[in-house]
Amino acid sequence: MNRWSVIAGVMTLAWASSSAADSTAARCDIYPAGEDHTEQMIHCTFSQRQGYITITREDGITHELSPVGDGPGNFRDQDGRDVYRQSGLGDQGLIFRFPDESVYVYWSTAALERSDDDNPTAPFSTKDYDATTLLRCRGVNEADYGTCPAGVLRMEDGQGSVVVQSRKGEQFTINFMKDYVNATNREAEAELQGDIWMVTIDGKDVYEVPLSVIEGG
Repeated sequence: MNRWSVIAGVMTLAWASSSAADSTAARCDIYPAGEDHTEQMIHCTFSQRQGYITITREDGITHELSPVGDGPGNFRDQDGRDVYRQSGLGDQGLIFRFPDESVYVYWSTAALERSDDDNPTAPFSTKDYDATTLLRCRGVNEADYGTCPAGVLRMEDGQGSVVVQSRKGEQFTINFMKDYVNATNREAEAELQGDIWMVTIDGKDVYEVPLSVIEGG
């Protein structure tokens, strides 16, 4: 289980208990209302106590959210505006819909870290993985490939798990087993083309994973 799955589990447990309290450093992506892209990706802190949520953003804005009614996910901010919490990010974080913007809270801050010129595959290193690499990756409707860093955990019989950081900074694991290929908390479709696995995640993103990355040698 990776670090972010643990954090997600902790946060889920906190929501289940009215007396729970938790606070964690996070990443906030700010989307203006009606927009499907963001140019603002900043550090933030997510806190919750007895159902009340505070999001403190690096740009000086703080959201104080109070639960409303009996239904989960309904809040009101300090200005009296209705705010809705959604779980569309899976184990990566939460979405908060405000009248004028949406705030995507990600538990992983890796995408905000300064790049390490000595380690092009950061945040992955051979201290924690059997190997690291840069995978070719793209959106399903895109022609040009970019690169996504990954860490590899190899197993017997040519099996292995590849932990990938997407272009959005989300981390997830693709498992390459003898009889199947799957991904943690995501839908994965995989096809072996020559010596390269073509893996499509949630019908949105494509990753090229060479057999040599999984098997080594």
